[in-house]
Amino acid sequence: MSFDYNTQRKRMSLPEYGRNVLKMIEHIKTIKDPEERNRAAKTIIQIMGNLNPNLREVTDFRHKLWDHLMIIADFDLKVDSPYPAPDRTKLDAKPDKVPYHNGEIKYAHYGRIVPSLIEAASAMDDGEEKEYLTALILNQMKKDYLTWNKAQVADELIIRDLSDISGGRLKAPENFKMPDIKELLAPPKSKIQGRFQGRPQDKYQGRSGKQGKKKHKTGY
Repeated sequence: MSFDYNTQRKRMSLPEYGRNVLKMIEHIKTIKDPEERNRAAKTIIQIMGNLNPNLREVTDFRHKLWDHLMIIADFDLKVDSPYPAPDRTKLDAKPDKVPYHNGEIKYAHYGRIVPSLIEAASAMDDGEEKEYLTALILNQMKKDYLTWNKAQVADELIIRDLSDISGGRLKAPENFKMPDIKELLAPPKSKIQGRFQGRPQDKYQGRSGKQGKKKHKTGY
């Protein structure tokens, strides 16, 4: 007795539809009557729509189903589709190579965004806006540094890195004090939790209290 394993079967282009759909599509390829073959194809389209209901959220999902039908059939199915068949060359084409920045980053823990911000701030004219942006950059640098070393971070080191990356064009604003580690890493507080802490019914006490006063005045 021999077993029929999936690894020994024909590879499925779209496995989300299951092997039964593949068998049905392979079967209608053998139907010689064009009208009967078209009716069978429309029936399979309905089945595919039921098996993949998420496609209904896609614009023109029936077009997508007919495209999937042709893909599963390996573009070897003669039916009167209401839509043009997808371009096989585009489906088989390899995606474009994602461009990556070449070169090493001297301060890897700051990434590439912080040096870009420092360069933009260095090109600004002296004034409040430049000082404000510099303060934001210092705060971000400290956050980034903490992701690498939460145990210890010196503000003097962050300020020295700012000067080094900017080539001495940026310095910490006068009387600037960097926030504490707890302030940078503290999770944001929920507004609802801040107003109503304790039992869930506590948030309705104000309303019920007012109603109770009204009832007391009217005598009910």
